Amino acid sequence: MTHHLDGNVLAGALSEVFRADVTAARGRCGGCGHMAVLGEAVVYTDAPGLVARCAGCDQVLATVVDAGDRVILSLAGLSAVELRR
Repeated sequence: MTHHLDGNVLAGALSEVFRADVTAARGRCGGCGHMAVLGEAVVYTDAPGLVARCAGCDQVLATVVDAGDRVILSLAGLSAVELRR
């Protein structure tokens, strides 16, 4: 069985890229349209990076890879991200 955590595990990795706490941001899944805070995503940690999937349809929302002197971030599965000012 593959182990997963909730989207709050993304906070540390994303804090290196974004000023705001992105796990509190709302995102819209590009697959099913489900809108929820990223902290509700299902995150798998047993890959080369973090893989966040939609809690509704299991589509990959985001990937975060720590590559030493770089962070490789993909938000390809999100059709929108809403950040509070």
